[in-house]
Amino acid sequence: MLFTEKTAGQKRAEFRKRLGGGELLRMPGAHAPIIARIVEELGFDGIYISGAALSAELALPDIGLTTLPEVIGRGHQIARVTDLPALIDVDTGFGEAMNAARTIRELEDAGLAGCHLEDQILPKRCGHLDNKVLVDTDTMTRKLRAAAAAKRDENFLIMARTDAKEAEGFDAAVERAKAYVDAGAEAIFPEALHTEAEFEAFRKAIDVPLLANLTEFGKTPYLTAEQLTSLGYDMAIYPVTSLRLAMKAVEDGYRRMAEDGTQAAVVPDMQTRKRLYEILHYEDYASFDEDIFNFKI
Repeated sequence: MLFTEKTAGQKRAEFRKRLGGGELLRMPGAHAPIIARIVEELGFDGIYISGAALSAELALPDIGLTTLPEVIGRGHQIARVTDLPALIDVDTGFGEAMNAARTIRELEDAGLAGCHLEDQILPKRCGHLDNKVLVDTDTMTRKLRAAAAAKRDENFLIMARTDAKEAEGFDAAVERAKAYVDAGAEAIFPEALHTEAEFEAFRKAIDVPLLANLTEFGKTPYLTAEQLTSLGYDMAIYPVTSLRLAMKAVEDGYRRMAEDGTQAAVVPDMQTRKRLYEILHYEDYASFDEDIFNFKI
């Protein structure tokens, strides 16, 4: 009742068992713990915790300004309220190889199921913007070797994201991905592919599980779950969708409230108190409290 029924180890084991089994695991972004509850209720396969959404929630641009404690703290808050596995974005690993190793240990302790490290330099840029600059392959492989050596739970997933498609070209992205797998990456996130043909070609070139990023307003087309399954992809993320939906609703509602001087006109657009309490499992808490309060020896 208080948070989840499954342990972090159980969630990781179930995630790894399903990964690579021929199905597409859909993992919508959850920028807050309560969003993770909705993702689970609606039958999705996992939770994605986006660095871009976390930065935006702090009113910061997605250029690597968030810190390890901020990301770990938010990741833990989200992962602990759902029985779904949570995959988290840790940008460039918060430093060099030793920092990346510490990041993995912290993520394991926080209950995350896996993470992805990317190959940009700091300050980084959103994966669907231009003019990204990458570290050299050797630097990235050192981070991945350190990350792989640091993990204690064999089911914790270490994924490498490469932004090389935009910075160096498709072939370079494939070569980097192969080097990252050799260094210990167990899955690959090829960022900002432009066409279905590129998704297909990347799948043919790389043997490990692949993640597709279906972010809005980016360079990647809105491929369906059916298309991605037929292309052989293993995971699909929708990283900032929850934040964008929420922010649009808040902005529209508050604008109307500012104009009208009352929130009356937008009350029909709001989630009801009853529905909120359902998501919070309010009655379960009340029952638990009543049982404890009335306990007698």
